[in-house]
Amino acid sequence: MGNARLDYIWLDGYDIANIRTKAQIHPDSSYNGSVEDTPKWGFDGSSTQQAEGHDSDCILQPVRVYPNPFRQNAYLVLCEVFHRDGRPHETNTRNLIDRDSEAEFWFGFEQEYILMTSNGRPVGFPDGGFPEPQGPYYCAVGAHRVEARELVDEHWDACLAADLGVTGINAEVMLGQWEFQCFGKGALRAADDLIVARFLLQLITEKYDLIATLDPKPISGDWNGSGMHSNFSYDYLRDVGGQDYIEALCEGFRPFHQDHIDVYGAGNERRLTGSHETASIDQFSFGASNRGASIRIPLYTTTHDWKGYLEDRRPASDADPYLVVDRIMRTVKVAHEAALKAV
Repeated sequence: MGNARLDYIWLDGYDIANIRTKAQIHPDSSYNGSVEDTPKWGFDGSSTQQAEGHDSDCILQPVRVYPNPFRQNAYLVLCEVFHRDGRPHETNTRNLIDRDSEAEFWFGFEQEYILMTSNGRPVGFPDGGFPEPQGPYYCAVGAHRVEARELVDEHWDACLAADLGVTGINAEVMLGQWEFQCFGKGALRAADDLIVARFLLQLITEKYDLIATLDPKPISGDWNGSGMHSNFSYDYLRDVGGQDYIEALCEGFRPFHQDHIDVYGAGNERRLTGSHETASIDQFSFGASNRGASIRIPLYTTTHDWKGYLEDRRPASDADPYLVVDRIMRTVKVAHEAALKAV
């Protein structure tokens, strides 16, 4: 089949990180997709807000390799960014995650996004006007209720072919808004899969001449914003749990509320208003089955002897998943110990 094509993927240095990519052919015809046999590569960091022109070389360090769903004998290479002297780059948020504890954490991201046309309106919105109010669009069917299902299904098929942990899709509350769910056992795997799933989504929208925006509130007014609800669990929460423990654990998140908000995405103040299934950005709350809380205790958990997982509903759709999982893991470390003492 010849030598394999490698599409390298990384996050740039903008305040809201963009996904960058470039491709090369592997020099060895026997390459089989292993990270160890995937070469490092350089790029011009002065063009990605990651270096100055007088010292512009940055290094792409492969960390995970996926099959390319669009081509034979081709792979997607997710990378961390390093300085040329081997130091992790300041924008390398993946490097922050604690390698000693990440494996026991399972994360499930609910990635909402809105498909926009070239005129800056959500797909399905009439020019200069609005569709009928929210209500009939969530999980809907029919040409008068949903838009761009073909694109959404193509994205899901591509994610499955790339061995990503994408477990579901649904139309969301606003017309033109969709969600996919991405699950991973291990914080690194979950966040890695989400980045590559975002990459595939952006790639597919090129063909449809649409824009998949992760802006958490691109349309003001009585319309839902977009979040990245982050479901999480770890050994004790899955295996032991208990109502007193979980409620004490959630209470342990309260002192760190602003620390979470600080890394939960840009523009989140336009979304976390206390309306449209959100909590206020200024107040921390939790509750069973409460979609208006900062942290929801899901029905699954309360009906399984208070064991399972929790849902942090605060992250915005444009949040960096590496920062999200890092912050949740740091808070859990403190809140878990406090909860054990409380019960």
